[in-house]
Amino acid sequence: MKYAWIKQHRDSFPIQTMCRVMLVSRSGYYAWCVREPSARKQRTNKIRADVQRVHASSKQIYGSYKVAELMQADAQLESASRNTVAKAMREMGLKSKVHKRFTPTTTVADPTKVPAPNLLDQVFEAEGPNRKWVTDITYLPSANGWIYLAVVLDLFSRKVVGWSISESLATPLVEDALRQAIANRRPDTANLLHHSDRGCQYTSSEYQRTLKTLGITCSMSRTGCCYDNAVMERFFWSLKHEWTKFESFADINDARTSVFEYIETFYNSTRIHQTLGYRTPNQFEVDHEQSLAL
Repeated sequence: MKYAWIKQHRDSFPIQTMCRVMLVSRSGYYAWCVREPSARKQRTNKIRADVQRVHASSKQIYGSYKVAELMQADAQLESASRNTVAKAMREMGLKSKVHKRFTPTTTVADPTKVPAPNLLDQVFEAEGPNRKWVTDITYLPSANGWIYLAVVLDLFSRKVVGWSISESLATPLVEDALRQAIANRRPDTANLLHHSDRGCQYTSSEYQRTLKTLGITCSMSRTGCCYDNAVMERFFWSLKHEWTKFESFADINDARTSVFEYIETFYNSTRIHQTLGYRTPNQFEVDHEQSLAL
């Protein structure tokens, strides 16, 4: 401890003076300086370096739980318990930039339309891909006004399978997101449940006609019950509190580029999910396909 104190203050006081005051020899101090760190110290340093690397690779989004999971899953990283990782993060001043509590939002229903029944009934698990899709719309600010984002998400893997962005809140916004999802996934539509809130875009004649033509079963949340579409609400919360609130959009092109980066290069392919056993949506689906091939 004396040698460490001397090293810490060597730019403030003469080493010879500090050694004399601390009753240690200069030769002993210099020998300590070149001594190989202990195995414990080397491991601590490796843990701190790996924690910093994983935290940075998540764009400062992950907290200690996810950082620890990734370190334990990667053979090239030093495995450490969650408490050890949390301590290292505290000592280095690292923390998740996501800290606000999740609060679902609600959508006002169009009273002139007859909504579909709530067939999903808050059962947010699916036996396989393309069995249950949920969808919703959110709002993003830009220098030119509000921008609207519609997303379709597969409950099996929590993967975003379709999305569309527009300066208009009209029905084509949600139709484009659905068309993209259909083109990307080629689902067996006869066995697909589509769940949304009661927003006018989803209850519109055009959108309902599309669902009926494709043979997709329609389900809608109850009036004022945002928890009936909680997974979709949670995705929008993650998008905003992990990503878009740290950016400013000049126009829709800026917003589209940012949303593409979040969904396609981070959320679907890099961001691990606790509900998926700390796997990404893409990896979860790959693992599922491999299990079917066994």
